[in-house]
Amino acid sequence: MRTTFDRIRHAIGFEVIGLLLMVGILSQFGFELGHVGAVGVFFSIVATLWNYVYNQWFDNFMQQKYSTTQKTVRIRLLHSLGFEAGLLVFTIPVLAWVLNVSLWHAFVLDIGMVVFYLFYAYGYNLIYDRIYPISG
Repeated sequence: MRTTFDRIRHAIGFEVIGLLLMVGILSQFGFELGHVGAVGVFFSIVATLWNYVYNQWFDNFMQQKYSTTQKTVRIRLLHSLGFEAGLLVFTIPVLAWVLNVSLWHAFVLDIGMVVFYLFYAYGYNLIYDRIYPISG
């Protein structure tokens, strides 16, 4: 199992790198850097908290069900999908409110970020686990 320090390092690293990448990408598509940055920072804080809670829950589930926290490719995919689905619950209403659009429109807008973060989460967690292996 990961320590609290390791989980915090993981969550902060994930969000800082993801935020820099996402703000950089969106600013290239004509979105105002200030708006993208502000919404990005808010979402990053929400995602950081969700990351910590979700990964703690997921590791506990893995330990109880499989007696290990080692993840196969299939488990990593399920892990990433679950993380993003849970995050949508928080981000879609906020995005709709900030942009003054319908929940459906906010959902459609969020899809691009979800696709990006699905691939990013998979890669980040794979690399993180290789740099900081799970003991047990």
